[in-house]
Amino acid sequence: MHIRRNDIVKVISGDEAAQGKTGKVLRVLGEGRILVEGINMVWKHMRRSQQHPHGARIQKEASLHVSNVMLVCPACGKATKVAMGPSEGGDKPRLCKKCKSVIPSGTA
Repeated sequence: MHIRRNDIVKVISGDEAAQGKTGKVLRVLGEGRILVEGINMVWKHMRRSQQHPHGARIQKEASLHVSNVMLVCPACGKATKVAMGPSEGGDKPRLCKKCKSVIPSGTA
């Protein structure tokens, strides 16, 4: 997958309120879905428990499909597609299609 944990991504489609926002990838889930910090927030209603004696409403991130986001290049600062470079010792580096620079794994 071209998106990894701690990458900065920009939302390009989906919810109109989220389009154009950027955030850090918190977690990469299976089946091509990701959690992005501060994007696609939903309310979770908690029933009464010892931690929440009166119940609670907790706001948390919901998952987005990876096709709805683009990686933001740390070198040029633009949302870009990702190319896979030539193999260097077993792993292929990710390359920015706009500025041709190498995107390090887990840029924060």
